[in-house]
Amino acid sequence: MNLIIRTEHEKEFNQIYDFVRIAFETAQVSDGNEQNFVNELRASENYIPELALVALVDGNIIGHIMLTKYIVQDLNQNHDVLLLAPLSVDLNYRGQGIGSKLVMKSFELARKMGYTAVVLVGDPAYYQRFSFKSSVDFGINCHEIPAQYIQACELVEGSLDNVFGTLTF
Repeated sequence: MNLIIRTEHEKEFNQIYDFVRIAFETAQVSDGNEQNFVNELRASENYIPELALVALVDGNIIGHIMLTKYIVQDLNQNHDVLLLAPLSVDLNYRGQGIGSKLVMKSFELARKMGYTAVVLVGDPAYYQRFSFKSSVDFGINCHEIPAQYIQACELVEGSLDNVFGTLTF
């Protein structure tokens, strides 16, 4: 398999929309709006084109990931982090490490750009392999979503030390 991971191109946005919709039709957890969330993130000031990646095999999109700017709100200050949402892999390629490669490549690029931490809403059993832990362990809370699904990961060790606050989705 000749896998290529690169940034998404604007001409692919409609294809990515359909890809994400179809990928989440077979996901264990989905609210059915992930494809719309991708478009909302792209239209926001938080969109980072360099951190929106596709995985391709034979020119076909088989995976997609986005990291966008996000804020942990504290009483005294805001803390900049990245939000990983969503991660999508074609059903026929799941279990082959495509999602892991997308996560690792996005983290590598994010570190080079100076970002130090990532948060997400997702399955702890899947994301712990990337050093994600419950955000509560870092002093980060979210009132809208059960705590076990809110995860955080330090791209730079110690970057979430003394970061206390709330995520609002």
